[in-house]
Formats: sequence, C-alpha cells, structure tokens
Amino acid sequence: MASAGDDLKLKEETPLGPEEVGHADRADIRILVVDDERTLRETCKTFLDSQGYSVEVASKGDEAKKVLETRRFDIALLDLYMTGVPGLELLRTCLENNPDTIVIMATGNPSIESSVAALREGAWDYLAKPFSATQLEILIGRAAHLVLVDRESREAPRGQTILQANGQEVNILGESPIFSSTIDRARKVARTDASVFITGESGVGKELVAHFIHANSRRNARPMVAINCAALPEQLLESEMFGHRKGAFTDAVRDKAGLLETANGGTMFLDELTEMSKPIQAKLLRVIQDGVVRRVGSESVDAVVNVRFVAATNRDPKQAVEEGLLREDLYYRLHVVPLRVPPLRDRKSDIPVLAKHFLDRYWARHRDRPNTVPALTEESLAHLIAYPWHGNVRELQNLIEHAVVLVDQGADITPEDLPFSDPSTGKVAVAADSGAPNTELLVNETYHDARERVLKEFELKYLQRLVSNAQGNMSKAAREAGVDRTTLYRLMEKHGLQRETIMVELDQVSE
Repeated sequence: MASAGDDLKLKEETPLGPEEVGHADRADIRILVVDDERTLRETCKTFLDSQGYSVEVASKGDEAKKVLETRRFDIALLDLYMTGVPGLELLRTCLENNPDTIVIMATGNPSIESSVAALREGAWDYLAKPFSATQLEILIGRAAHLVLVDRESREAPRGQTILQANGQEVNILGESPIFSSTIDRARKVARTDASVFITGESGVGKELVAHFIHANSRRNARPMVAINCAALPEQLLESEMFGHRKGAFTDAVRDKAGLLETANGGTMFLDELTEMSKPIQAKLLRVIQDGVVRRVGSESVDAVVNVRFVAATNRDPKQAVEEGLLREDLYYRLHVVPLRVPPLRDRKSDIPVLAKHFLDRYWARHRDRPNTVPALTEESLAHLIAYPWHGNVRELQNLIEHAVVLVDQGADITPEDLPFSDPSTGKVAVAADSGAPNTELLVNETYHDARERVLKEFELKYLQRLVSNAQGNMSKAAREAGVDRTTLYRLMEKHGLQRETIMVELDQVSE
C-alpha cells in the first residue's frame, strides 16, 4: 500500500461521492481479509478498522475455509494465490455457504485469464497488488454501499421490487427449451454483481432480458438506466453518460450529472455497445475499473459510483474486437457472463403465448371494450408459426397491434387480418425480390395508402441492396447512402432488418 503522504494526496483528488457509507453503518458491515502475506494482511485490517468496519483476518487457506464454512461475512477480500487452499476454492466455499457475500479477489500476478476466471466463479471484482489505501477505501466503500442497498431491498414488502424495474412490470414469456435455458442463466447471474453481455438479433428482447436481470438483482430498489450507444452522436453520448461542467461546450449552460451518476447503486444498460467510439470506451473503462466519473470539461473526479453493467449488441462482440471496433480490455471487463437471446424462428413454440400476450395488451390499449378480446383462429396461429420473423419479437408485436387496430369488433382474427398474408389466398406472403416495389392494385387503394406502401417497399429493397453491396459494413453503407449511421440503424430497425441475414436472404433469392 502507498505511503500516508501519497494516500492523503489521492484522497483530496478523489471525493467519495453520493454513495459514501456512514460511520455508524460501517460498524455493522463484517469483512474478512485472507492473505498469507502478514504485512499486507495486518495493514489492511488496521486501515479498515480505522474506517470503522468490523474486520477479521485469516493467514492460511485451510484456516480461511473453516471460517467461511461456519461464519457469515458481508465482504471477503481473498488472495487469489494462496498456499494450501487456492483462492478460487475459497471463493467457491464462500459463495456456497453465503451466496450474498461480496467477494473481492486480490492478486499480485494479475492477468486477463485469472481475473475473468474469478469473475465467472462469482467474484464481484478484483484488486491488483500492490494497491494503495485509497484504492482499497474506494472499492470497499462501493461494496459496503451495495451491502446496504441489498439490506434495504430485503426489508421492502415481499414482491414489491422483485417484479418491478424502473416502475414497470417485467414480463418474460416463453417456455421453449432454448429460451428457458437463457432465462435460467439470467436468473442465476442476476443475484451476483457480474457484468453481463447480451447478444442477439434486433428485436429479440435483449433490453427486456436486461430489465429481468435488474429486477431479480439485489439492486432492484435502485434505478436501471439504459442508453442506446448507436442512437446518439459521439459528443452527445459522452455528455449524456458522464455529464458535463458548465462551459464545457457551447450549449453547456450549467453543470449536469450524467446517466452513470443517475444509475449509482443500480444497473447501467449499454445497448449496441459496439457502436460506441474508442475514446468513450476508454473513459467508460475507467469507470468500470475504479468507479470514478469525470464529467466533460472537468479537471478533477466529480463522483465515485457503484454501477452494475449490462451490455448488448446485435453483432458478434469478438468479431468487433478483431475489427477494432471494441476495445479488448473493455470486452473482457463486460463479457464476464455472456447471454445469447435466441431469435423467434428458433423458439416458435413460444409464438402462441407471445401473440396472446400482445393481443390482450393492445386490445386494452386501443379498444373501448377491453373484455371482448378476439381470438386468433387456428389458421392465423399456423401462419404466425410458419412466418420467418426476421424482425423477431418486435415484428410480432407490431403485427398483432396492426391486427387489433383493424379487426372488426366481435370478430376473430383471421389470416386476412394479418398484414403479411395475401388476401386473395389467405397464405403467408413470401417476399419477392425483384428489386423494385410492387405497384399492382394501386387502383384499389387510396392515394395515401398506396404511396405509404410503395415507399415502405422501396425503403426495404434499398436497405437490403445497400447493406449487401457494402458487405455488411454499416459505416461504408451509411457513406454510400449519404446518411449517418444512426439514421441507417433506425431505418433498419423500422423494417425489422439485421445485417447478418440480408446477405443470406439475397443469396437464396438469386439461386
């Protein structure tokens, strides 16, 4: 640990911020320090005692294992490389006996492999030796704050927060084996503080899974804050995430806290992470590692935050690392527990229950008589199951809302009421790919309906060809189209398109 003089200097530059734990609360937080290096072990105890915590120590692996098997601690600081009983085995013993213990692994030989292994086993964070008293103070302070958040959550009325995320009920629907496996994994990781990286095509429900993780975590009494990294220009994204100081740029007329400070004690959901610029990724990495936030235009640390990170992308994150779009160190920090949400075409047995859920929701929203919800005929359900669902659950949701708005009161929903069906045959319409919009039957439509349909078909075909010609490179496609990437992504999302499937679909049509 650093000298007292160095430590005092660091303290002046690093205020504790809004999650500071009061001295009275610290006395009720039990900490176990395990390290076979006597000087470090005793120094940590002396320092944490002076901070007001209740601290015990163990010098050997077997001694620590017995203590962890018989006693409960709120926080455990474990040496990764112990003689006798390895640190990872102590970690497992600790979490098997006390799953709510926050475990921090300390190591004098830090590596990506060992750190990721510890995080995968359930460690909350790790601390590289040698570390300063300030580093220890900040990390233990964040952990202690989380202990108090957990206690507050447990004292809340049963069921009040576990089913709520940001004030909304989290509905996870589906019983197919592949989807159930994903949700079971999400439920297991939710109770830990491990970072989660969710992948899956657009429209599969990645954000809903993130809400599910937050709602089932010990942070559910605090906010979950979501930000779409592809939807904001770089400067605005940086300001929204980190906040800014007055005068930092033209429109900065006052100091503003960022979303990271808003998410303090809760969860930060980073949607489409691979679209974040490298400079912002570097700044985010410091927050993840040290918990410190420096606002745009600030020359000092403005806050220390305790945030659980959940990231998501519709592309392969490893490929994004190889292409230089995603920092490798950030990838390893966030990719502790990967979750893949399967596309709807791989979980078609879930379509009937999803369709019924959306039918009930939109009928109550759009109709005056919510108790007269129509039924989906067997033929309609058969069409829904047969459809390829390139837009996944979001496309199904939009389709059901379309049917709800147009179906006659008192009538069931038939294949003719589904927008992808051919009214003349009642069969699922297979998208043709002539390269030009279908302009037939215009005389049977109003001018505005015909214009809207043709424009929609044009946008769809244009996007398919554009992304195909650019070989899936969205930056190149945006340049060729003369629009920014945000506009291109919004158009893709509007039409339920994913770049991963466009090339395959066009190849199949050409054959």
